[in-house]
Amino acid sequence: MEVKIQQPVEQPINDTITETSTKKEKFKKIKKTIISQKYLQFMALLGLVWMFIFNYIPMYGLIIAFKEYSIIRTISEAPWVGLMQFKEFLQDENFWIVLKNTLGISMIKLIIGFPLPIIFALMLNELTSMKFKKAVQTISYLPHFISWVVLGGILTTWLADIGVINDILLGLGLISERTNFLAEPDNFWAIVILSDIWKELGWSAIIYLAAIAGVSPELYESSTIDGANRFQKMWHVTLPSIRPTITILFILAVSGVLNSNFDQILILRNSLNESASNVIDIYVYQMGLQNARYSYATAVGLLKAIIAFILLLSANKITKKLNGTSLF
Repeated sequence: MEVKIQQPVEQPINDTITETSTKKEKFKKIKKTIISQKYLQFMALLGLVWMFIFNYIPMYGLIIAFKEYSIIRTISEAPWVGLMQFKEFLQDENFWIVLKNTLGISMIKLIIGFPLPIIFALMLNELTSMKFKKAVQTISYLPHFISWVVLGGILTTWLADIGVINDILLGLGLISERTNFLAEPDNFWAIVILSDIWKELGWSAIIYLAAIAGVSPELYESSTIDGANRFQKMWHVTLPSIRPTITILFILAVSGVLNSNFDQILILRNSLNESASNVIDIYVYQMGLQNARYSYATAVGLLKAIIAFILLLSANKITKKLNGTSLF
């Protein structure tokens, strides 16, 4: 029986040469682009250096979450304690209070505060008078540029028992006696949420307005020919067109659900509303800077960051399955 030996198939030399030349052309193109944008590349490089110095190098300090660190010794000299700091936080009597306040404020902000800028942007887009539209935009943007230190002082004065809010409510007959609203824990969540929406509503709508500006006019013309009214155009043309933008911002909002507006709450909180204002960020601030428990505060902050990362991955995966849009 004759056995045939199959000769190995050699890859054509021409294909190898073509692939090599393609790689060289791509490299030359990238090199040419970098040289033509050298000033922009230099500016970007400075940003990367800044990020590395102030964002990545300090990550070394996260190891104190697993140590018993004090300022009288270096990080390397501090003894290892493993997960003791994390266990202590989970067993702390303030854990459930802090978690309830953080999630309560953040979830209500997400449910109410997230769709409002979208609605506001859609309403602004429907205005036909450009002068009126610009005036509304300017007025709605202005509170964003006021620091919470200044705005918090204004709100504290307005909400005091001798403040303008009491004068208005008494004049309307809605209350029978003056009250200090910030002294009541039951009022704190509403004050924080409403003041945050008021301050950031106009600014948050900018991204949606930019996305709406990118919608093709041909889609609106086609819907007009089909007999769609303004609301139908908004629902069937504008919203689907900006859905990717809404999805990305929603993912980021979900990942930051454990983040509270530290500046705002620090300014508005006091000893009387402490039961409703003690959130994770305030708790970390008190433990770390006021009580000098650096390892414990770092462990709490690290745990919050890990949960936020898990929420980011989960929201990203869910939205990718639902509508095919995701961060990565």
